Amino acid sequence: MASNGVIDDYVTGLGRALRGPRGAKLDLITEARDSLLDAAEALELDGLDRPRAERAAVEEFGTIGEIAPGYQRELSVAAGRRLAALIFLSVPLTAALWTAIWQVFPVDATSHAAQPDWFVPVARAMDVTQVGIGVVGAFALLALGRGRRRLRRPWLVTRALGVFVWAMLPVMLVLCGALMYGSDRSFGFSDYPPGLVASVVSYGVWGLQIYCATRCIGVTAFAGADPAATRS
Repeated sequence: MASNGVIDDYVTGLGRALRGPRGAKLDLITEARDSLLDAAEALELDGLDRPRAERAAVEEFGTIGEIAPGYQRELSVAAGRRLAALIFLSVPLTAALWTAIWQVFPVDATSHAAQPDWFVPVARAMDVTQVGIGVVGAFALLALGRGRRRLRRPWLVTRALGVFVWAMLPVMLVLCGALMYGSDRSFGFSDYPPGLVASVVSYGVWGLQIYCATRCIGVTAFAGADPAATRS
């Protein structure tokens, strides 16, 4: 049954109060709306007219200030799972992309000879760092999935993951910059088309990770709010 009154206003206000992944947010709002409509219809059957039934349903459901923190926590967890899945999947994929490129389009011996002594250790450090990031993503995905029941504040995992991604950005940029400098552009990204393609993909993935990390930090800002402190 369609509604054009108190319930619509309430659901609209709830939607404006929440921040998070669009799909998960829409699911929560739809669930809230359906619950309110069912409650209003039940109250109508008890003899209330529609406007009074909607008001009573909303009052029983709780104010937006009371309900929003709990919903925001759900959205925070959803955002964290999205970022964790992105990290877990993208890190091995980009590593495999670079490995495949060097296998299919190997550089010549002169290019290797021109590399400084520190080049290989730095390259290995970058590989280890990428693996570490992927492992963190895997643990976060597990914690926000099956392990969520054991966490009192799962949204803090989301926030920590967002901060971690931002903290690793300068590390990765320094390592990549060192490798580009050490290559002396002999197999660098400007004159090596396969490397250029892989670089574009890698930077795109990093950009997406940073975007999702920023969203995670943002959506967890009020996830731990005390409902009693936000009552209107």
